[in-house]
Amino acid sequence: MSVAADDLPTVGWRERVSLPALGLSDVPAKIDTGARTSSLHGHVIETFEREGKTFVRFSVDWDDFELECEAVQVDRRGITSSNGQTQQRYVIKTPVRIGDVEFRAEFSLADRSEMKFPILIGRTALRRRFVVDSGHSWLQTKA
Repeated sequence: MSVAADDLPTVGWRERVSLPALGLSDVPAKIDTGARTSSLHGHVIETFEREGKTFVRFSVDWDDFELECEAVQVDRRGITSSNGQTQQRYVIKTPVRIGDVEFRAEFSLADRSEMKFPILIGRTALRRRFVVDSGHSWLQTKA
């Protein structure tokens, strides 16, 4: 079943997003249809087992903000970054909210300290949920 583009909410090239299970809200994010996988700025501290599942503990920090988070590790895979280099990254899956739309998405954990946005939302997360208007920003941000 496909959804008509007219029925989907529109996002700009940058939006504020929340990752409620991680305690992150209104984080500036770049919307990037050129990237397949979404990415979260995080420094991996450790992996550990709990109730038969592998978890990853990581630190999220930008500007004057810092938070230690943990999530189930769903994968560790090679991700090719914008500079063309492939890195092995931990991948988590967590709820994400953009505007009024909440869904689960995979995020690779990467050092994004040299990037303008601590979160990048890739096309897999956007697919069949949003239309992207690259000429605008903050279209889903509440006033």
